[in-house]
Amino acid sequence: MRLLVSWVLSALAVWLVAQLGIGISVRGATAALVAALVIGFINATIGFVLKILTFPLTLLTLGLFWFVINALMLELASALLSPGFHVSGFWAAFIGAILLSLVNMMLKWIVRPKKNQQQ
Repeated sequence: MRLLVSWVLSALAVWLVAQLGIGISVRGATAALVAALVIGFINATIGFVLKILTFPLTLLTLGLFWFVINALMLELASALLSPGFHVSGFWAAFIGAILLSLVNMMLKWIVRPKKNQQQ
């Protein structure tokens, strides 16, 4: 159940970021759900490997290079889902990746109950 809620919240975050007009577009709720699934899968596989391989560069940039990797993963998802989910360039992907992670984190913080209230 927690995985399903996380997936729906990620799709909502994708849809909200697309509404900001920064160069990311989503065609409907189904496209947002599929985009959230594909983005999650890409980040869990290719993104994980890239983050391990580029760890020294990430240390040198104090973690800022992870934003570049996240932007590249967002562009890859856009290339795979082109008509339903589209990112219009690297800078849109860069800003979108930052906003997507912030919105996703905020939504999960709002929806998930506090630890002392889970009794």
